[in-house]
Amino acid sequence: MILITLLIHVLTYRSSMKVSVLASGSKGNCTYIETNKHHILVDIGTSSLSIEKKLKAYNIDPKLIDSVFVTHAHSDHVSGINVFWKKYHPTVYLTDNIYKEANLNIKDYINLDGDIELDDLKVITIPTSHDAKDSRGYIFESDGKSVVYMTDTGYISEKYHKLLSNRTLYIMESNHDVELLMNNEHYPHHVKIRILGDEGHLSNKDSANYLAKFIGKDTKKVFLAHLSEENNTPDIAYLNLKHILEKKNITFDNIGVASQKEATELLEL
Repeated sequence: MILITLLIHVLTYRSSMKVSVLASGSKGNCTYIETNKHHILVDIGTSSLSIEKKLKAYNIDPKLIDSVFVTHAHSDHVSGINVFWKKYHPTVYLTDNIYKEANLNIKDYINLDGDIELDDLKVITIPTSHDAKDSRGYIFESDGKSVVYMTDTGYISEKYHKLLSNRTLYIMESNHDVELLMNNEHYPHHVKIRILGDEGHLSNKDSANYLAKFIGKDTKKVFLAHLSEENNTPDIAYLNLKHILEKKNITFDNIGVASQKEATELLEL
């Protein structure tokens, strides 16, 4: 009987990761990642209520969220953490420098000074280049699947390219079209230089060139993320990536564009 029970368990057990970008853009960012043993948010940069509604739309109880990983201290990534933590008490992972800069009011956070393993989940930290005291990208690995979360960086250091290659899902910043940005009369010159600089944001072209290096045979999906509402459009970002991939003879069509208001599909990897 014990052997039969174990056999049934093995046959019915299904390892997977589920991912949805709940919000992405200059007004707030949050991504949901699920493994068999964990329910995770990456950043909470919109209201807690908004995130709760989007989780419930996928029949995910916010009480299940056990971990929040923070990329950096800017308000569009942390503004909802205090309220969400007070209601649901997930464990918050971030560096000491991010915690100090973000002005968070949470107890017993975990100083994420390197990679970490939690049951069926491994989290690899990637330092990014942004105008914050500290900023990180992440690779989430579980049961042979992996998710790259990489936004808010002016460039990606070449020493991490091999580590970032051939991942299952990429959530990659594609912030702006350079021509639209430079012709934007509402942006002061110093702001344009900041966005274009090494501590700014990835342009559509930069993002596409990185993805052309990273996409591999095991890559299932790409979500372009953190698009500027004024200096980009979903169509421009999408077509730019398609053009670069075709130019480099890379056949890959499963490309989505994350939105500020609407959550992406709940993708099962």
